[in-house]
Amino acid sequence: METDKLLTGTANGASGDYGSGSGTDCGSGSGTDHGGGPGSRRMSYSVAGELCSVEGGTEDEDLYIQQAVVFIEDAIQYRSINHRVDASSLRLYRWYYSRICQWFLGLTIAVVLLLAFVERPSSLSISSDPRHRSPPWEPPCGLTESFEMLCLIIFSLDLAVKSYLIGWEEFRKSKWLIAYTVVISVSIIDWMLSVSMVCDEKLRVRRLLRPFFLLQNSSLMKKTLKCIKRTLPEIASVILLLALHLCLFTMIGMLLFAKTEDPKKNEEWRLHFRDMPSSLTSLLVLLTTANNPDVMIPAYSLNRAYSIFFVAFSVIGTYCLMNLLTAIIYNQFRGYLLMSVQTSIIRRRLGIRAAFHVLTCQGAQQAAEERVRVDAVLLVMSRVQMKSYYRAAITKETRQYADLGYMDREQFSKIFDELDKDRIKEHPPLPQYNSPVLQRLQVVFSHYYLTILGNAVALANVICISTFLVLNSEKSTTKRDNFLMEIINLCFILYYLFEMCVKIFAFGWRGYLSYRNNIFDGFLTILLLILQITIYITYRLPYSHWDPSSHSVMSLWEMIRLVNMLIVFRFLRIIPDIKLMALVASTLLDLVKNLRAFAGILVVVYYVFAVFGIWLFEGAIKPPPEMSVLSNTTMENITSNFSMECGTYEQLAYWPNNFDDFAASIILLYDVMIVNNWQAFMEAYSRYTTDWSKIYFVCWWLTSSVMWVNLFVALILENFIYRWDRSHSCSVTDVERIRYETSVQLMFKEQIQEPTEEELLCQLHQHPHLHLHG
Repeated sequence: METDKLLTGTANGASGDYGSGSGTDCGSGSGTDHGGGPGSRRMSYSVAGELCSVEGGTEDEDLYIQQAVVFIEDAIQYRSINHRVDASSLRLYRWYYSRICQWFLGLTIAVVLLLAFVERPSSLSISSDPRHRSPPWEPPCGLTESFEMLCLIIFSLDLAVKSYLIGWEEFRKSKWLIAYTVVISVSIIDWMLSVSMVCDEKLRVRRLLRPFFLLQNSSLMKKTLKCIKRTLPEIASVILLLALHLCLFTMIGMLLFAKTEDPKKNEEWRLHFRDMPSSLTSLLVLLTTANNPDVMIPAYSLNRAYSIFFVAFSVIGTYCLMNLLTAIIYNQFRGYLLMSVQTSIIRRRLGIRAAFHVLTCQGAQQAAEERVRVDAVLLVMSRVQMKSYYRAAITKETRQYADLGYMDREQFSKIFDELDKDRIKEHPPLPQYNSPVLQRLQVVFSHYYLTILGNAVALANVICISTFLVLNSEKSTTKRDNFLMEIINLCFILYYLFEMCVKIFAFGWRGYLSYRNNIFDGFLTILLLILQITIYITYRLPYSHWDPSSHSVMSLWEMIRLVNMLIVFRFLRIIPDIKLMALVASTLLDLVKNLRAFAGILVVVYYVFAVFGIWLFEGAIKPPPEMSVLSNTTMENITSNFSMECGTYEQLAYWPNNFDDFAASIILLYDVMIVNNWQAFMEAYSRYTTDWSKIYFVCWWLTSSVMWVNLFVALILENFIYRWDRSHSCSVTDVERIRYETSVQLMFKEQIQEPTEEELLCQLHQHPHLHLHG
């Protein structure tokens, strides 16, 4: 379809003296505990890399090639090289990190997480509203448990393979693997208790532990979690200042709005400042602006001077302290994330350096010099699992040294700078036509103005649809002039078909499909054409024979509505042709692809809070009987907790938002994260349970809205600024051609310091399975 090459020029990596002042603890005399004595393995190196003794012949050389392949794959994926390096272990290692194996492990994690939607309380019902919710399907005991045990067995095998590959010494140092062992053990014990109780237990501890399987399978997610943990103490002072601000204004508010002898002046006290818990809650919600200006209206209606209290509280708390908290969270988290990314870059450099080391042992004739054979490097690159365009670029760079036959260390490291370059799509050449007329038409139909004309026609089509929707908004579907709209749509679709055909003529099939927007346009055009043919087969012409009431599977309006939705969706074709919109859209797509670790952390947090919510509040709120006749009854005769005051849970009919099952819990937590009317949920659950339930909602607000949302917004800004800085000098065509391989590592590349040669050698010396000696 199209070929790819990498953007020319050297990588923009910052080169600094990483070994001085910052970095790892490697130094002279440190980290030698893991080194083995001579003869403990059949190969050994000097720290200076000048001596290399090899026992055996061809088998050893094949082993060195295999080791180099794995080390380079580790470097590409930012993996640690501290694993076994014998032939059988390397085969197991490559199988374990193969795409099929990792995909299967990811599917297992997804299955064990999705079990929460099926287990009791099941989410398998159309509605979550308890007023008219049908009884959900409850799986028989042993069904979900069988799937769960199968997943636990797979996790146990995963743990066994990981533990074997890194060895016992490394396993003892890995807190994540030890925790993995504990989580699997506790889950199996809890599973056995559940089965022995015929699935009638009230509390399933293993449900709370399931998100751990997602965390431990992602190295970047682990780094993110570590960064969040290290960031928390840094923002404690601002949190304390925010709490002090809240308490101070709470006491002032209780003094200002104390109960008086005049009942008309007690409205503010009655609604918001009756006692300390209600006062704290009212001002905490005001901090999120969810109850503004409702909270100050009773006092403001009596005296406009009372507004000073609420305005001062909001300005100091919402606009100063909360924004300061956001800035500190972003700054501190970014600093710790940069440190973690630094470790990833060291892993890449270390993997490349280790590959060079083992390749220097591949051939006895170069034992006295630190060089590698070009043919050995080419052989390694042919076996490495990597993206084809990176392989082609590195192979091309390697072949430049074919005349010399050897590469030194710097040359070997330099060829892997191609991994940090951007990919450029190379579109196939235009087809050649002999006829001058066809050549002239090809020039016309391949011009950029044809795309502009197509965008204008798509805009006119959308305007026509909007006009019809406005004119017919008050009419029922049977009274609308669907026939006229259908004729207009047919004219536009015929133009779309014409545009697609002439572009295929101008660019050829392969050239046409090499543009993503052409694939988008072509697919929707063919789909629209099929729908139009179906409509005209179903509803005959001419107009006088058309009966709007006659339809088979779908009515004419339903089919036209589907066509119109596709046409509106097709209008998104304008995005790649507007530079800023293209950058914004590509940034969003890039976030989905490359910042999955942060979304994974949010999934874990949602999962844990949803499970806790079900434990604490399942079935807590039950609607009173005969809700349809509530207006003819008195609230006192129904329940003491029921409230129909304006803005309450019951008055707003928030019944579908509850903790009665896992899916409903997720939606409720999302509603609270948005913070619009979140006080209604907090107030309702405090009435139906206890006031201590407010702690749960406040913790969720701090975790989701204050912490995670601010971090995610900051990372969106980082991603967009990174892409904008690299694309501000590019044209729209260049933005279309260049595919930026954005990752967290590349986003922070300018601030990363490269490790020194001494640093890398020291790390290699600490390798638990490659024993070096001086």
